[in-house]
Amino acid sequence: MLPLIAWLYAPVLVRLFAVWMYDPFFSQGIFVPAFAALVLWRDRKKLKAIEAAPSLAGLPLVGLALLMPHSTVLKGGLFFSGVSLLLLAGLIILLYGWEFFRAVLFPWAFLILMIPVPSVILQKVTFPLEVPTLKLAAFLLELAGVPVVREGGVITLQSNLFLFSFESGILSLLTSLTVAIMHGYLADNRKWVRAVLACSSVPIAVVADGIRIVGTCLVAQFWGPDAAELFSPYSGWLMFAVSLIMLFILHRLILSIWGRSPEAKYSMQLSATTASTLG
Repeated sequence: MLPLIAWLYAPVLVRLFAVWMYDPFFSQGIFVPAFAALVLWRDRKKLKAIEAAPSLAGLPLVGLALLMPHSTVLKGGLFFSGVSLLLLAGLIILLYGWEFFRAVLFPWAFLILMIPVPSVILQKVTFPLEVPTLKLAAFLLELAGVPVVREGGVITLQSNLFLFSFESGILSLLTSLTVAIMHGYLADNRKWVRAVLACSSVPIAVVADGIRIVGTCLVAQFWGPDAAELFSPYSGWLMFAVSLIMLFILHRLILSIWGRSPEAKYSMQLSATTASTLG
C-alpha cells in the first residue's frame, strides 16, 4: 500500500521536498513527517492493540484524494496536492476503522504543517503582526549601528545598498508553531503547558522574524545585496533555531515556577532506579 502511494504521489513529494529545502518560510516542513513518524513509533504498542474494524466511510475520502490533483479547478496548486495526500487518511478508516484513526489523529493532523500554505492566506492571518515585527527589526538594527528608514511594510537601508520588503507577512509563524508543538510533545506531558508553548509561538514568531530581517539587512549592509540574496534561502534555519532556543528558555522558566508534572517526576525516578539497579 505505502509503495503504491509513494509511486502515485512521487511528483508531489519531490516538489514538497524542494520547497522545504529552498523556501526559507517553509523550511520547518522537513521536520514534520519525521516527527509524525516518531509519534507513531512511540505509540506502536497501543496501535497494535487496537482491533481493526474496517469502515466504508473512508472510501469517499480516498476517492476525493485521488481526484483532487486531476481537478481542472484545483490543478497546479501544491497546496491542494498536499491536502489530497492527507486525505488518503481515508485508507486508514477504510482498512482499520475509526478507533484506529482517532488513535493516529494527532500525528495525522500535525502533517498539515508540512503543506506550503498560499501566501495570500497567510498575509491575511499574519498581517496584524507585521508592524511589531518591523519595529523590532528597526530597533535592533539601530542598536547595531545600522541606520534604517521604516515606511509601512518596507525597511530601507540608508546606504541604499539594499531594499528589504516585508512582502509575505510573518511567515515564521508556521515555523514557530511547528517547533512549539514538537517541543511541547517531547518535553512535557501536561496539556496546559503544551497549550502555553503553542500559544507562545505568536510572540516568538515576531522575534524570530525580526531577527531574520536583521540578519538579512546586516548581510546586505556589510557584504552587499548579492550576499543577502544568498543568505535568504538559509534564513529559515535561523528562524527555526531562534524559535527552538526561545521555547526552551520559556519551558525552563515554567519548570522553575511550577516544576515537572507528577508523571514526569515518576518517569525520572523510575529511570534513575532502573539505572542504579543495572549499575
